[in-house]
Amino acid sequence: MKRAQLIGISVAAGAGLLAFVLMRSMISGPSEPTKVAVPVNATEVLVARRDIPLGAITKDTDFRWQTWPADSVTPTFITQAAGPDAMASVTGAIARSPLLEGEPISRNKLIKAGQGGVLAAILPSGMRAISTRIKEETSAGRLILPNDRVDVILTRRLRGQGSEEHYVSDTLFRNVRVLAIGQAIDSKEGTKSAEGSANTATLELTPHQSEMLALANSMGEISLALRSIADGDPNGTGPTADALSNERGNAVRILRYGVLSREYGVN
Repeated sequence: MKRAQLIGISVAAGAGLLAFVLMRSMISGPSEPTKVAVPVNATEVLVARRDIPLGAITKDTDFRWQTWPADSVTPTFITQAAGPDAMASVTGAIARSPLLEGEPISRNKLIKAGQGGVLAAILPSGMRAISTRIKEETSAGRLILPNDRVDVILTRRLRGQGSEEHYVSDTLFRNVRVLAIGQAIDSKEGTKSAEGSANTATLELTPHQSEMLALANSMGEISLALRSIADGDPNGTGPTADALSNERGNAVRILRYGVLSREYGVN
């Protein structure tokens, strides 16, 4: 074979190989980008593995460790740096507020057995929980649920001179939080009304207001008027349990034979 022929064959083979490589790269597409691991300042934080409702008793399967940026960790979070018993320290506790899946666990949202009941755990400092009788016609058709806000109304019969009787109603308290309906302290998902067997409502009041409600229960019938969720504090601090002031109904009056004998303020 002549030298010129060898050179021609070599050139053709090289061109064919180059065309094959180019065609293969076009078919296979661009190569995968190179991933470079960049170390970040992170730690392991204890989070909820599932949604934990209010009042639920926690189990070790309710938690898991989640990598969390160290700059976003607050002192209330439970981290692996707390030791091997960190998860065990919150197992068997009672949820003081609902916890969402993936939410970091903080000790102030859980209470261990022996530190008080669930209701005592969710009650704000300085407030009291007191129950009153309810029925369908005095509790908005049983549509009032835990954490709703209500006005408390007393209806009582008065006897005047000449044995004449009449009824009066007074609003004792406004914007009172409902802690529980019957034994339920949290409304279940999809629930639109209280259980038909529930015949008590537990309200959040101050100590003095609790005394007034106990007195009012012995004087007449208590009704609960459901408030709109939009009726919050105009300053943005949220609704509070306040007694009515400077309006009709700001005192419980006891009359004997038509004569005012004693007056109880509710402020």
